[in-house]
Amino acid sequence: MLPPATPSSFTFATTIAPILVALVFIAACALLKEPSRQKFSAIFVAGAGAAYLGAGFGVAELIFCMAIVPLAYRGLTDYRAIGLAWLLHSGWDLAHDLWGNPILPFAPDSSLGCFVCDPVIAIWYLLGAPSIWQRARRSGTGA
Repeated sequence: MLPPATPSSFTFATTIAPILVALVFIAACALLKEPSRQKFSAIFVAGAGAAYLGAGFGVAELIFCMAIVPLAYRGLTDYRAIGLAWLLHSGWDLAHDLWGNPILPFAPDSSLGCFVCDPVIAIWYLLGAPSIWQRARRSGTGA
């Protein structure tokens, strides 16, 4: 049985803070050199796929986790698979927010925040997870 729908409200904090979190995540991951960046990213998104296990949607939670695993595995060689996994996770975040089962039970807006954060991360992976630091160094030296 699903819980009653209790979606969170979009506010400045539930919109801007998750975007900043995504940008910090991207900046931190971009510090990793290849192939470590890709391996870490694939493992991390696999863990994100399991974040909702036991969060109220019953067997659907397990099915979602099982859908993320092959994408994470494919992500070991293709960043686009990691990006797709983050987009799916964002959809799962929205479902949990709409039904009042946040990813962090003590933070009611946490799934809404993840719903905003995850597509920003996904875009970076869909672009091939370029090193923002390498580009910053090149533009800073005039090269």
